[in-house]
Amino acid sequence: MSKTPALSLRGLSGGYHGEAVVRDVTLSLPAGRFTAILGPNGCGKSTLLRLCAGLLRPFSGQVLLGGRELSAIPRKELARLVSVLPQGRPVPGIPAEALVAHGRFPYLGYPRRMGQIDRDKVAEAMALAGVTEYRHKSVAELSGGQRQKVYFAMVLAQDTPLTLLDEPATYLDLNHQLELMALISRLRDQGRTVAAVLHDLPQALEWADYLVVMEEGRLAGAGTPEEIFRQGVLEKVFGLACRRIELDGRQRYFFTQQAGGDG
Repeated sequence: MSKTPALSLRGLSGGYHGEAVVRDVTLSLPAGRFTAILGPNGCGKSTLLRLCAGLLRPFSGQVLLGGRELSAIPRKELARLVSVLPQGRPVPGIPAEALVAHGRFPYLGYPRRMGQIDRDKVAEAMALAGVTEYRHKSVAELSGGQRQKVYFAMVLAQDTPLTLLDEPATYLDLNHQLELMALISRLRDQGRTVAAVLHDLPQALEWADYLVVMEEGRLAGAGTPEEIFRQGVLEKVFGLACRRIELDGRQRYFFTQQAGGDG
């Protein structure tokens, strides 16, 4: 895995069928850190991630990776730099191990024969994601949570310095969500840059190093959890009261309705 290149957005706008969903966003994701992208449903979080990954062409503005325009980077090179776990994915009837091996395709020449290094990366990724026991099972036969972890293993096997995750905790119960947060922290500690769209606000505040908050397609705030908490950004965007306590040596956050709110 190479050194993490910086990812920067400059005046970025984009969307679908000529309609902008993300509007004039300028920010930089801190290298070697875990960034959580937050905001209400429909605010443009997933669209922003797709623009960052090069899966969606911007209407205007730039996405720069290591100072290079994303669209100018050859696709195979880009696949060695950026791995993506999107929301919607097919459910192929192939063994889980074969699916995880797809993560090694950017490193293979024709006719895509894996060497020992590739096989070791696949085995390591499956062990980290906790899916080794499913390696011979068909992906189509796994539960939603098991399948999500197998797809996450495929992203790990791709072994890129930048990883983008769109709602990676989908289908996972609370215990496995916490395992996922710990795994993302391990990747960060290895020097990788990780950005993930998350819905669980307390988890984002407790685990992420940096927060990007979206509202109606625009950037509502960006900063460390401490900065976002003190500025009241989440309270303004979500209309909730945010409180925190120290428990077991860590800051824990919880949200309640603001005084005078409905219900």
